[in-house]
Amino acid sequence: MGQYIAPLRDIQFVLHELLHVEDELKQMPKHAEVDADIINQVLEEGAKFTSGILFPLNHSGDREGCHRDNTTHEVTTPKGFKEAYKQYVEAGWPSLSCDPEYGGQGLPFVLNNSFLEMMNSANQAWSMYPGLSHGAYECLHEHGTAEQKGLYL
Repeated sequence: MGQYIAPLRDIQFVLHELLHVEDELKQMPKHAEVDADIINQVLEEGAKFTSGILFPLNHSGDREGCHRDNTTHEVTTPKGFKEAYKQYVEAGWPSLSCDPEYGGQGLPFVLNNSFLEMMNSANQAWSMYPGLSHGAYECLHEHGTAEQKGLYL
Protein backbone atom coordinates (compact mmCIF):
# COMPACT_ATOMS: atom_id res chain seq x y z
CA MET A 1 0.00 0.00 0.00
CA GLY A 2 1.22 3.50 -0.77
CA GLN A 3 1.45 6.40 1.57
CA TYR A 4 0.43 10.01 1.68
CA ILE A 5 2.81 12.48 3.24
CA ALA A 6 1.33 15.95 3.32
CA PRO A 7 3.66 18.45 1.62
CA LEU A 8 3.96 20.59 4.74
CA ARG A 9 7.17 22.31 3.73
CA ASP A 10 5.67 23.26 0.35
CA ILE A 11 2.49 24.61 1.94
CA GLN A 12 4.48 26.49 4.57
CA PHE A 13 6.75 27.95 1.88
CA VAL A 14 3.78 29.25 -0.09
CA LEU A 15 2.00 30.68 2.96
CA HIS A 16 4.97 32.14 4.82
CA GLU A 17 7.63 32.94 2.26
CA LEU A 18 5.73 33.53 -0.95
CA LEU A 19 2.44 35.04 0.22
CA HIS A 20 3.65 36.41 3.58
CA VAL A 21 0.26 35.46 4.90
CA GLU A 22 1.01 36.53 8.50
CA ASP A 23 1.58 40.12 7.33
CA GLU A 24 -1.71 40.07 5.45
CA LEU A 25 -3.60 38.58 8.41
CA LYS A 26 -2.25 41.20 10.82
CA GLN A 27 -4.14 43.80 8.75
CA MET A 28 -7.43 41.97 9.33
CA PRO A 29 -8.84 42.61 12.82
CA LYS A 30 -10.48 39.21 13.18
CA HIS A 31 -7.27 37.38 12.18
CA ALA A 32 -4.61 39.72 13.60
CA GLU A 33 -3.60 37.21 16.29
CA VAL A 34 -3.05 34.35 13.84
CA ASP A 35 0.70 33.95 13.60
CA ALA A 36 3.12 31.46 12.04
CA ASP A 37 2.99 29.22 15.12
CA ILE A 38 -0.79 28.86 14.94
CA ILE A 39 -0.67 28.29 11.19
CA ASN A 40 2.04 25.65 11.49
CA GLN A 41 0.29 23.85 14.37
CA VAL A 42 -2.95 23.59 12.40
CA LEU A 43 -1.10 22.39 9.30
CA GLU A 44 0.86 19.79 11.28
CA GLU A 45 -2.29 18.41 12.92
CA GLY A 46 -4.03 18.41 9.55
CA ALA A 47 -1.14 16.44 8.08
CA LYS A 48 -1.39 13.86 10.88
CA PHE A 49 -5.13 13.47 10.35
CA THR A 50 -4.98 13.20 6.58
CA SER A 51 -1.95 10.89 6.49
CA GLY A 52 -2.88 8.70 9.43
CA ILE A 53 -6.68 8.55 9.24
CA LEU A 54 -7.88 9.44 5.75
CA PHE A 55 -5.24 8.01 3.45
CA PRO A 56 -5.48 4.42 4.75
CA LEU A 57 -9.22 4.45 4.00
CA ASN A 58 -8.59 4.57 0.26
CA HIS A 59 -8.24 0.78 0.32
CA SER A 60 -11.62 0.06 1.92
CA GLY A 61 -13.22 2.78 -0.17
CA ASP A 62 -11.95 1.22 -3.39
CA ARG A 63 -12.66 -2.38 -2.39
CA GLU A 64 -16.01 -2.01 -0.65
CA GLY A 65 -17.60 1.19 -1.90
CA CYS A 66 -21.00 2.30 -0.64
CA HIS A 67 -24.02 0.03 -0.63
CA ARG A 68 -27.71 0.89 -0.57
CA ASP A 69 -30.20 -1.48 1.00
CA ASN A 70 -33.29 -1.37 -1.21
CA THR A 71 -35.52 -2.52 1.64
CA THR A 72 -34.46 -0.09 4.35
CA HIS A 73 -33.18 2.60 1.95
CA GLU A 74 -30.09 2.92 4.13
CA VAL A 75 -26.63 3.49 2.72
CA THR A 76 -23.63 1.75 4.23
CA THR A 77 -20.26 3.41 3.77
CA PRO A 78 -16.96 1.55 3.50
CA LYS A 79 -15.27 0.26 6.64
CA GLY A 80 -13.72 3.10 8.61
CA PHE A 81 -15.47 5.99 6.85
CA LYS A 82 -18.03 6.60 9.61
CA GLU A 83 -15.36 6.45 12.33
CA ALA A 84 -13.11 8.84 10.38
CA TYR A 85 -15.98 11.30 10.03
CA LYS A 86 -16.57 11.14 13.79
CA GLN A 87 -12.88 11.92 14.40
CA TYR A 88 -13.04 14.72 11.82
CA VAL A 89 -15.94 16.35 13.65
CA GLU A 90 -14.54 15.78 17.15
CA ALA A 91 -11.25 17.40 16.12
CA GLY A 92 -13.12 20.50 14.91
CA TRP A 93 -12.01 20.31 11.27
CA PRO A 94 -15.44 21.18 9.78
CA SER A 95 -15.54 24.44 11.74
CA LEU A 96 -11.99 25.60 11.08
CA SER A 97 -12.94 28.83 9.29
CA CYS A 98 -16.56 29.07 10.46
CA ASP A 99 -17.94 31.98 12.46
CA PRO A 100 -17.20 31.66 16.21
CA GLU A 101 -20.68 33.05 16.91
CA TYR A 102 -22.02 29.69 15.70
CA GLY A 103 -19.37 27.44 17.22
CA GLY A 104 -16.69 27.86 14.57
CA GLN A 105 -13.00 28.46 15.16
CA GLY A 106 -12.87 31.61 13.04
CA LEU A 107 -9.52 30.85 11.44
CA PRO A 108 -8.68 32.34 8.03
CA PHE A 109 -9.96 30.71 4.85
CA VAL A 110 -6.40 30.35 3.58
CA LEU A 111 -5.70 27.95 6.44
CA ASN A 112 -8.93 26.03 5.87
CA ASN A 113 -8.13 25.74 2.17
CA SER A 114 -4.66 24.44 2.96
CA PHE A 115 -6.24 21.71 5.10
CA LEU A 116 -8.79 20.93 2.37
CA GLU A 117 -5.93 20.49 -0.10
CA MET A 118 -4.37 17.87 2.19
CA MET A 119 -7.74 16.22 2.77
CA ASN A 120 -8.56 15.97 -0.93
CA SER A 121 -5.08 14.71 -1.76
CA ALA A 122 -5.18 12.04 0.94
CA ASN A 123 -8.62 10.64 0.09
CA GLN A 124 -10.79 12.25 -2.56
CA ALA A 125 -13.67 9.81 -2.11
CA TRP A 126 -13.95 10.39 1.63
CA SER A 127 -13.57 14.15 1.15
CA MET A 128 -16.83 14.18 -0.78
CA TYR A 129 -18.76 13.43 2.42
CA PRO A 130 -18.14 16.76 4.17
CA GLY A 131 -17.58 18.62 0.90
CA LEU A 132 -21.13 19.82 0.34
CA SER A 133 -21.43 21.11 3.89
CA HIS A 134 -19.09 24.01 3.17
CA GLY A 135 -21.42 25.44 0.53
CA ALA A 136 -24.49 24.90 2.69
CA TYR A 137 -22.76 26.66 5.59
CA GLU A 138 -21.81 29.66 3.44
CA CYS A 139 -25.33 29.94 2.01
CA LEU A 140 -26.97 29.83 5.44
CA HIS A 141 -24.38 32.09 7.03
CA GLU A 142 -24.85 34.78 4.39
CA HIS A 143 -28.56 34.46 3.58
CA GLY A 144 -30.25 32.45 6.34
CA THR A 145 -32.67 33.86 8.85
CA ALA A 146 -31.65 34.10 12.51
CA GLU A 147 -33.83 31.06 13.21
CA GLN A 148 -32.17 29.02 10.43
CA LYS A 149 -28.70 30.05 11.59
CA GLY A 150 -29.49 29.08 15.17
CA LEU A 151 -30.81 25.71 14.09
CA TYR A 152 -28.33 24.66 11.39
CA LEU A 153 -25.07 26.47 12.04
